[in-house]
Amino acid sequence: MTDPRSAAPTILVVMGVSGSGKSTVAALLAERLGWTFADGDDFHTPDSIARMRDGHPLDDAVRQPWLGRIRAWIEARLAAGESAVVACSALKRAYRRVLIGDSPQVRLVFLEGSRDVIQSRIRARSGHFMPATLLDSQFAALEPPGPEEHPITVGIEESPDAIVAAVAARLDIPAGDSCG
Repeated sequence: MTDPRSAAPTILVVMGVSGSGKSTVAALLAERLGWTFADGDDFHTPDSIARMRDGHPLDDAVRQPWLGRIRAWIEARLAAGESAVVACSALKRAYRRVLIGDSPQVRLVFLEGSRDVIQSRIRARSGHFMPATLLDSQFAALEPPGPEEHPITVGIEESPDAIVAAVAARLDIPAGDSCG
């Protein structure tokens, strides 16, 4: 097995609806692999965050510049020869096309879970701008990745560490291997 840092750079886009654990899993995955991490929430404008905090979902026109900023970050990592993990809802195929473009080095990790599990997680968390009232709009917009997108799909019922281990296994990195 090769060291994942010695191969061509890889970008993992950890996607799913709000409350699926994207930020937690992506940060842990990046730490485990020794890769750079970014949270898609950090690419939102203050106006977009305020809009969501007030219970208004973002429309495609508002999302496009946000997706463009994340894509620019991805391109910069690839140009620098750096592997990275970014948490981003990437709910629609069109959004994922913006993020991935023609880059075979960009892979999707889809965190899949039931509405009930995710709703209970959103209600239990504090300090996040996304209210539970927007969960229905998230599921309405979600277009799960199809086989042609070659996603790594993982259920969210397990602990974050178990989810990271499952993703690492699909990346051909053995559980418990210290890559960072």
